[in-house]
Amino acid sequence: MKKPRVLVVEDEEESRRSLTRSLERAGYEVSGAATTDEGAALATGGDFDAIVLDLALGRDDRGGLVILERLRGAGKRTPCVLVTAFADLEKTKAALNLGASFLIEKPFRSADLVEVLRDLSARAADLSGRVDDALARAALTEREREIALLILKGLPSAEIAHVLGGSEKTVRQHITQIYEKCGVSSRAELFHYVFPF
Repeated sequence: MKKPRVLVVEDEEESRRSLTRSLERAGYEVSGAATTDEGAALATGGDFDAIVLDLALGRDDRGGLVILERLRGAGKRTPCVLVTAFADLEKTKAALNLGASFLIEKPFRSADLVEVLRDLSARAADLSGRVDDALARAALTEREREIALLILKGLPSAEIAHVLGGSEKTVRQHITQIYEKCGVSSRAELFHYVFPF
């Protein structure tokens, strides 16, 4: 069975090593980064099941947010746990607006982080199953399914066209077909079709 992959971005070397050891003992494959740029490159270029981001990296007290911004800008929705040494309302709101899955304050036990990661993994599996079931019911073509997944990730038509290397007009035609097959008429209704609660 494939081990889940986690990226730990932490500028304090001893903390990064300690978290890496704990996560590896818990069954994760761990990669590490110490700076904002290194973390952003790995996060956007890699295929991780979760990312643990320290909010402050070196002199950059918003390093974790910068990485989160670059990750979302690349169209990746990888679950992210943001680690902070102090509660800062403005940065907390910014992290949640960027789709941080969980915030954890220092000091924390490694076991607490493992529990958070396992919970995120269980939620992702449940959501993935719901999405698969809903799209299978609609009998979408492979291309329509691909576009529907990008819609559910929040990408507008122009970005979907860019990601798929096609025209926006063609994407809009596919979206019309997706809506028809799902019995909906808007993105909001598509979300409700997939997540009816």
